[in-house]
Amino acid sequence: MATFQVITQIADIAEQDWQTLLPERYPFLSYPFLQALEDSGCMGGDSGWHPEYLLHRDASNRPDWILPLFRKHHSYGEYVFDWGWADAYQRHGFRYYPKLLCAAPFTPATGPRLLYHNATNPAPWQDAIEALQQHCRDQQASGWHLNFPNSSDLAELKTLTEQQGYLLRQACQFHWFNRNYTNFEHFLEFFTSRKRKSVRKERQRVRDMNIHIRRLTGEQLTADVIKRFYQCYQLTYLKRGQQGYLNNTFFLQLAATMNQQMMLVEASHNEQHLASALYFFDDHTLYGRYWGCKEEVDGLHFEACYYQGIEFCLEHGLDHFDPGTQGEHKISRGFEPVITSSIHQLQHPDFQAAVADFIEQEIPQILNYQQQAATLLPFRENAFDDLPATPHTSAPLPQP
Repeated sequence: MATFQVITQIADIAEQDWQTLLPERYPFLSYPFLQALEDSGCMGGDSGWHPEYLLHRDASNRPDWILPLFRKHHSYGEYVFDWGWADAYQRHGFRYYPKLLCAAPFTPATGPRLLYHNATNPAPWQDAIEALQQHCRDQQASGWHLNFPNSSDLAELKTLTEQQGYLLRQACQFHWFNRNYTNFEHFLEFFTSRKRKSVRKERQRVRDMNIHIRRLTGEQLTADVIKRFYQCYQLTYLKRGQQGYLNNTFFLQLAATMNQQMMLVEASHNEQHLASALYFFDDHTLYGRYWGCKEEVDGLHFEACYYQGIEFCLEHGLDHFDPGTQGEHKISRGFEPVITSSIHQLQHPDFQAAVADFIEQEIPQILNYQQQAATLLPFRENAFDDLPATPHTSAPLPQP
């Protein structure tokens, strides 16, 4: 098995070495994003998130793959829910925590999970999984979990899953795909008449209330802008009697180090701030992440979190918009049901078998849900027959 190191703080790896391995500027495993989580205390300490990056070096002592890994003492901030598994462990007198998680922290966004040198070569997943298994045993963790891998990682992981008996779990999200639309109105032309009128009416309602919308990127993300956003971010959690996972220090550091990959929508009325929605983006995808409002305004959430994001994609040539988890209301606005995946391995053989049975029963339900959701899409029948696919991430329209 390949030898590897366990790095417990990202500062012990050179930023250039890390970023060289990161494909397509994926924001949520970038060095600045993880560094901000660590520096702000959102990871480490008593947060329940502890970095344990697995790193392998080549013959010249240069990092040639890194598996971003976290030792977890709870299941918050993961979005692949295993609370029932943890409860079952506890009822039977076993420890579920700590467990090991390979994922983008606090972020249910599909993306690369193994960072490796020279992406034209096959990913060294076999070595990385062997290292992960060894580290899991060394730490006496209950098991490991790998959430939201992208399609290329998933293809290799599926092969290993079949060989080694790891568990493949699926879920459904709603994403928008750019099918070479020229602008927002062109996108709406593919809707049925009734659905098209509904979206136009929804957007007009916000304009009629004289709400000013602006999109901010780069140096426009000042400390005052972040302060206004953070108030809204915390209000979203307070309405549920909770507190946000992330602190103001984290967002301020990101605005200083990652503002070229951030976009923030601000809404105001009579020069009074109403709401903010924060996005990230890479070479091909826009990611909607955080939203909050000081006052509930009919239609404003859809405008700030969906329609402004679609327009940003169209203006900047992005192929794909991932607005986050859940939200069936996205379907009627042109967001298509897509399957996401996670891989799981529990050390206890009886619990591994029990979870395998659970997943086997769950998968048909997920696929049926996807198919049912596809029947609710707003597009005209055969609307895309004459449109070419976009070059990177577009998926075929799900069939009912």
